[in-house]
Formats: sequence, structure tokens, C-alpha cells
Amino acid sequence: MSRVAKSPISIPASVVVKTVGNTLSLDGKNASAEYQVNENVSVSVLDNKIHFLPANENPKSWAHAGTARAIVNNLVLGVSKGFERKLVLNGVGYKAQAKGNVLNLTLGYSHPVEHAIPEGVTVETPTQTEIVLKGVDKRLVGQVASDIRAYRPPEPYKGKGIRYSNEIVRRKEAKKK
Repeated sequence: MSRVAKSPISIPASVVVKTVGNTLSLDGKNASAEYQVNENVSVSVLDNKIHFLPANENPKSWAHAGTARAIVNNLVLGVSKGFERKLVLNGVGYKAQAKGNVLNLTLGYSHPVEHAIPEGVTVETPTQTEIVLKGVDKRLVGQVASDIRAYRPPEPYKGKGIRYSNEIVRRKEAKKK
């Protein structure tokens, strides 16, 4: 039995939830989203709360119900508040510049790196060494941030690279003679 699935999701006042079969559609002040729930999960909206229960009594149905509840909870938070990831560039000459849905990065390579930002995520560069990603889908925002970080992960000796703003890079001491 899933402990996650047992707790209902309370719907904020700014979010409207509609169910048609196993499809949930969420409309909030920021955006709207849809989610197709697994057929092993039954969804109901009662008293301004979304309840998830297994459609049949087997352990996999409880697992699907817990997963659906977690995803829909993130969607409710996304359409009401949105998600944000901040990246910081450390290194001499490292720069980032957003132009439309393309992020131009100068990371010490012999060529500039251009990263295309997918639909549903917006990118801002308040300074040349900061990148702010915003969006409704938590998974998509995190994946884009991870893809950008993968171009130059932080290294432990000088701390150069792209890191999350809340990430702590453990530094190593240089080799002694």
C-alpha cells in the first residue's frame, strides 16, 4: 500500500481541476496542464481535494496511484506557482546569454555552445554568470538544468564549471611535491 497515494492533494483557490475519464486538466493563474492517469488508478475530486485510489487491488496499482499523486501534486504547484532552477557559472571567461529560446554559452571550449530551450521552459540571464530557468513542469525544468550543467560540470580543484545555485562543490587540495 502506498502512503503517498493515501494523502489527498488540496487544490488552491487559483487552480481549476477537471476530470474526463482518466485525464486530469489543470488551469491555474500561470498556465494550464494535462495529465493522462494510468488505467490502474481511479481519480476523484471531492471537497476541493484530489483523491487517488487503485482501480483494482494489486500492489502495482498502489504504486501507480502513488506515482500519479506525486506527478499531479507537482503539476498543481506548477500551474499555481511555477518552478525555478538557478545555475551559476564559475570560471574565467565563462558567459551565458539568452536570445529567444536559445542559450548561448561560452565555456572555455574552442567554440561557443548553443543550447535550444524546449517549449514550456523560459530562460533568463540576469547577469553573464547566472542562468534562471522557469516553467510549469518540474521534471522538464530539472532536465533542462541538468542538460546545461552537463556541458561543464564543476570540478573539485578550482571549482570551475556550471553548478546549481544551492550546490556545494567539495574542493580538493592540489597535489604536494
